Amino acid sequence: MARNDAPTARGEESPGGFFQRILGMFGMGDPDADKKRLIKQLGKDLAHSRYRFYRPKTGEVLTGLARFFYETYKTVAPAQVLLTNAAQSGVLKSFVIESFLTKDQRALAERLTDAYLNTKAATMSVKDLQELVKQDMISFFSVFDAEKTSQIDGAYSTLLSFINFINFDYFFLLKKFDSNITERSFTYVPKFDAIAGDYVADDIHDFLEVFLPLNLEADWKRIFTALKEYRNMDVIQVDAWLKLIPALKDVRANGVLEQIVRHVKKDPMATVSPRATGERIVEPFIDKLKNQTTILLQKIVQERRSNKIEELSKAVFGTSVVVRLKNYTDKANVVFAKKMLGGYTQTASLNYLKAYLIDYFKKDVRELVDILLIRGQWSANVQSQQLSDGYHALLDVSDAIIQFDDSLADDGDQGMRLRNALMKSDRDKDQLKYVRQILKDINDKALALVNKSALNMIAVGRHIKGLLDDLSKPHHEILLNWKEVENASAAPMKSALADNYRKIYYMVQLLQYYVKADKE
Repeated sequence: MARNDAPTARGEESPGGFFQRILGMFGMGDPDADKKRLIKQLGKDLAHSRYRFYRPKTGEVLTGLARFFYETYKTVAPAQVLLTNAAQSGVLKSFVIESFLTKDQRALAERLTDAYLNTKAATMSVKDLQELVKQDMISFFSVFDAEKTSQIDGAYSTLLSFINFINFDYFFLLKKFDSNITERSFTYVPKFDAIAGDYVADDIHDFLEVFLPLNLEADWKRIFTALKEYRNMDVIQVDAWLKLIPALKDVRANGVLEQIVRHVKKDPMATVSPRATGERIVEPFIDKLKNQTTILLQKIVQERRSNKIEELSKAVFGTSVVVRLKNYTDKANVVFAKKMLGGYTQTASLNYLKAYLIDYFKKDVRELVDILLIRGQWSANVQSQQLSDGYHALLDVSDAIIQFDDSLADDGDQGMRLRNALMKSDRDKDQLKYVRQILKDINDKALALVNKSALNMIAVGRHIKGLLDDLSKPHHEILLNWKEVENASAAPMKSALADNYRKIYYMVQLLQYYVKADKE
């Protein structure tokens, strides 16, 4: 029986062939047949190509393609070493950006560096420094308008495409044509052999990924001049590169490499996705600079705060290391940190406060105030009453701090509550909320003690300062019997008043750092 698609005796087309032709007219032909036809056409095109890169009949890649890659490799090999990892370099990105800045704009950028700001911090207040930085940042960032940003991002994309191109592994590919060649050494004259196309098809595909995005129309002399400044030496021979560019343009325009890959892989529709090079570097640069500058200013503020606290601590206690609390301590916070809890937040201020009240206030200030209140003849009772109130309020705080600290011991009320809740928190997550509330109450109480102390110290200090001034006047206005008071004092009254006022003043300054920090 005759096949359906066989010609009839009169040479007429078979019904099957007729319908196949009609389906083809409507784009519904046999996919396999279409693929074979396209592959065959690719082979014809490659066979007639002026590039002797590939033999379609045998599927071999010829020595002409090896020589193309070898000449490219000879030109770009020096740059491979000098620009290793350059694509990941933040320094290169900054360099490209700076290359677009004027001399004045570079000087403005220098004013935002750590070295410059640290130098200015030594001679300026934090507030003035912050205002200076704010104005410099506004001026510097205004440089990067849409046009300038587009130019810089475009220049970096061009440079990145070049870096990707030169860092292609030419040596690995060429070793397949001649196993005797040496990496980045060109004294040996290679003896290339034709090889099977499927042995290098993937390599050619990878090459196309970095070859297709390469901007061959770029101002390469300017780019290489900039790279020379970046690396302090020529990264590539400009004349050799400019001589290579026409060949690269022609190969790319001809599409012969894509045709080889499609024919070898028997996939006429195979495409190559160019490796992305459109990275935007200006916005990340600006964001990074903003963050770095902000962090540096915060660091300067923190260092200045720490230095001032240390200075005040030494002025009051003679040392910066003061330890008086037993339970409300930074050491206790280790346990809370393991549970991602903030812990005790007022340890430093309360520790300084307890040390001052126990070591100095209950001794030196008590002796001074007792004499002033008991032996002194005050012109106005309201003043003596205010001094007395502030003085006794501080004595009460001193006792309250001791009770507060003791309550946090393992056998104290608050200490037991915290310990039990923490033990249960592994099984019951709601216990962590309970712990946070306990800690908040504890820290609020600690801060209240600090605030109360600071206010009463200011009151006591103000009266002591007033008495010190009154003592120096020829006609006394506050205390009317200074001579009798001085006779009752073991130490000279003027020095006693001055010493105690100075310590109270420094102590108030010290506590204010913590009160302000909490309010902020």
